[in-house]
Amino acid sequence: MTTPTTRRTADPAAVPEGAEPFAVQRATARLRNGLGLLGPRHGRHAVPAHLLDSLALPIGDDGVVAGVDAEGQPAVLGLNRPTAYDVVLIGGLWTAQVLALRAAATGARVAVETGRPQAWIQMVHAMGGGQNGLAVYDVGRVPPQGASAGTPVLVVRDCGMRPPRGRVTSGPWQSVLTLLPYLSPVAPRLLRQARLAGIQRVSPDEARELGRTMGLNRVEVEALPTLADGVTLWCTDRDRQYVMTQPTDAETGLLGTPRRMD
Repeated sequence: MTTPTTRRTADPAAVPEGAEPFAVQRATARLRNGLGLLGPRHGRHAVPAHLLDSLALPIGDDGVVAGVDAEGQPAVLGLNRPTAYDVVLIGGLWTAQVLALRAAATGARVAVETGRPQAWIQMVHAMGGGQNGLAVYDVGRVPPQGASAGTPVLVVRDCGMRPPRGRVTSGPWQSVLTLLPYLSPVAPRLLRQARLAGIQRVSPDEARELGRTMGLNRVEVEALPTLADGVTLWCTDRDRQYVMTQPTDAETGLLGTPRRMD
């Protein structure tokens, strides 16, 4: 163990007049200027440039846990963003509702635009009658949400096969998730606009059409008609990832087990 050294404090009475050491003069000037006492001396925290690539920080992804990937690791959707973010999910209501619940659990407010409010009313009651982050609106009746960094918003559009253009669109800290039960005529346009797309089990014809629209490879196209309930192929421009959504006990009690059909 290193023995600490004792620092001597200069005694102004022991220093001849006009012969103050430079360090004492500098300390006196700092005190006179209101800069406070000098702290202990430490070497600068510096890293040579050639070692910068070796640095790493143990920081995980931030967002909504959509499930687990093929390796059993959490798969996270970063829905709360400072830029506009559109998501299209071609799949079942169950998955959209799980994502809405989990988004609300992260502190986001969830606004559901739907033509079947009865399918969402149980969630509203379970979350305190709309006072705890989730509210349901008729199609075309979603008011401005006032999203901000402190109160991000997820708008879930559950408007059927041909959702009309929404009055409330994506923007800073406000993402929009559009649910399509099947591949519809408006799906190609929505998929082109989306930053993220999720595909659950579809028919072979739909899989081939999605392969052409989204540039999926043959293996992915052949896999889509065989996906199990709760499995989603999430796609960005560059990445593809299969994710299994595993409900918690509370989610199972509220929404039931994973299912593709409603």
